[in-house]
Amino acid sequence: MKQSTAILAKNAPLIGLLGQPNTGKSTLFNALTGARQHVGNWPGKTVEKKEGSFKYKGKAYTLLDLPGTYSLSANSEEELITRRNIIGNDIDLVFALVDASQLERSMFLLSEIVGIKQPVVVLLNMVDVAKSQGREINERRLSELLGVPVLPFVASRGTGMGDLYALLENGNYQQYILHEDALKKEYKAQIGESFTALEQKLQPFQTDTYTSMWLATKLLEGDKEITESIKNTVEGEDWSEIQELLAQMTSGLLKSADCKFNWLHQIAKDVIVKQREAETLLNSFDKVATSPVWGKIIAACVMVLSIYASYKLGYKLSELSGIIYGYAYSVTYTGLSAINTPAFLIGFLCDAVLTGFFYAIMMTFFVFGAILIFGFIEEVGYMARIAYVFDNTMQKLGLHGKAIMPILMSFGCTIAGVNATRVLDSGKQKLLSIITSWVVPCSAVWGVITLMGSAFFGSNVVWVILLLFAVTLLHMKFTATLFGHAIIKPEDRAGLIMELPPYHRPNFKTLFKHVWLRVAGFLRRVIKLIVCITIIFWLLSYTPDGNITGSLIYKFGSAIEPFTMLFGLNWELFIAFLVSAIGKESALAVVMTLFEQHAAMGNIYNAAFMGIGVATTDVTANMLASVSIPQALAFMFAFFFNVPCYITVAATYAETHSIKWTVRIVAYYIASALLLAAIVYRIALLFF
Repeated sequence: MKQSTAILAKNAPLIGLLGQPNTGKSTLFNALTGARQHVGNWPGKTVEKKEGSFKYKGKAYTLLDLPGTYSLSANSEEELITRRNIIGNDIDLVFALVDASQLERSMFLLSEIVGIKQPVVVLLNMVDVAKSQGREINERRLSELLGVPVLPFVASRGTGMGDLYALLENGNYQQYILHEDALKKEYKAQIGESFTALEQKLQPFQTDTYTSMWLATKLLEGDKEITESIKNTVEGEDWSEIQELLAQMTSGLLKSADCKFNWLHQIAKDVIVKQREAETLLNSFDKVATSPVWGKIIAACVMVLSIYASYKLGYKLSELSGIIYGYAYSVTYTGLSAINTPAFLIGFLCDAVLTGFFYAIMMTFFVFGAILIFGFIEEVGYMARIAYVFDNTMQKLGLHGKAIMPILMSFGCTIAGVNATRVLDSGKQKLLSIITSWVVPCSAVWGVITLMGSAFFGSNVVWVILLLFAVTLLHMKFTATLFGHAIIKPEDRAGLIMELPPYHRPNFKTLFKHVWLRVAGFLRRVIKLIVCITIIFWLLSYTPDGNITGSLIYKFGSAIEPFTMLFGLNWELFIAFLVSAIGKESALAVVMTLFEQHAAMGNIYNAAFMGIGVATTDVTANMLASVSIPQALAFMFAFFFNVPCYITVAATYAETHSIKWTVRIVAYYIASALLLAAIVYRIALLFF
């Protein structure tokens, strides 16, 4: 995947890819564009924007992956972006993906663009799944009813690509406009003369982009953007007449939806040929998998196994990269020493640059594990069931059911949790899920807390852990509420509306291609940031003789100790708190280094990056003698709720494409961690 927009073909036909979630849109996009993709955000939005290009017989085409949505009502950023692009004049042709296995409901999005004079080609995807369900679709008849080409398709296997390329080669897209007569007839039959009068009243305002019928349906539905546009266009007397007509048509949004579904139902009856009805084993399983009680139990088991599998896979691959790193470090160090390279330059290249690069590689393997495992779950159709059964639970945090995946993934690794937010369809929901997942303590946090807590509190550490867990739940609720009100407006809050896609066999070629593009894109976006941070920390901690007291970090920490004691942290604990944002597992090793001040371990950088972690560190007598119980509690709370790690920060930027939001999230978690530390410290002083 390349970031440069140079990969996008200039002066090439622009094709918009339209479809509901789970219709195979991303699969087709990746199949057509391959690595020729540019991923960013829509201007001023948190919604991901994907563009790509492809060639056929020497002619270039640009493909725009429009946000997946269920309607074009402009009630969310995704809906607004999709509608404005379809109405706009930039797109030459729309590929509308429709799920053949759920034809009637999947075509609802198509009903939303009837009346928009935009060339459309319907890609009837998953025809193989429909056949396995015992039904065939007469695509020729469907094409006649819609007035546009309908191509049977299996995006995961590339079936139908030849017909698609042939259609593009023929050109002359302007004739592919959806018929509106049948839908208009349905509106007139269901609503009556008031709709006819409204449509006629709006005829002077139809354009080359949309018809008066489309405008009438939008006014009937109470669409804010279209209503405001018409209000500012017509004269006062005409607007009053329009309002009178709308007043005669109560419950317009529901009536409009009924008209569209009736129209779709008639089409489905006409084009679907049912061959058999059979109760399969999957049908029986699905009834259990979507039940209120057993559905949660099954989903919880699947998620626990998935988290374990993804973490185990990432860990094993990370171990392998660690072996390669050790060899590369040895060869580089030996080679540079052989040519009498200055010690500072050797340390910079080996300890900073090389270590930072491999540190990024190691962490990326955890991302790979998460994307692969959860991509598989989504590919077979089970992800939607998990979202469905946990939706009511997650609604209490202002999140949709799918957000349960990144939350649980974060218990293993927050980096993987942040990347798991890709399963969410809404940009705002994705952002809120990322923010909330930062509260969840990863596995490394529990290791440090248990080890340090046991040294200070013995068997009573269990009460400290229970207290931390209780504060975590309160913190998560507070964070979700605080940011939820800022990100998602009250009028945009609604329950989860989604399709439950049919179960189907995964296409591993498509899955691995998707995983490769995602992982490569992640690594490309974060590796520069990770190496830069590694270099900065190395420079701050470097001393020629390895003695801590000569480092900039030591001088900085000693100078700010009067300030850090406000939070109950002496300078050693505060530096360890800051270092914990590099990697949680390194925090205790850094504390030991600072309190011991051994020349051999004097370089704090080694403790943070070079593998001196929880597994090889014990809480020393110096620390137990120098740190009081209130200070220990303050550090444990500050450490527990601090920024997960700097690679999580990089992953957050990679997912949000927003420096502003990334900085906000980091600042919030540092501030909240120190605030909690200060509160706990003051309370602990009353008892210890």
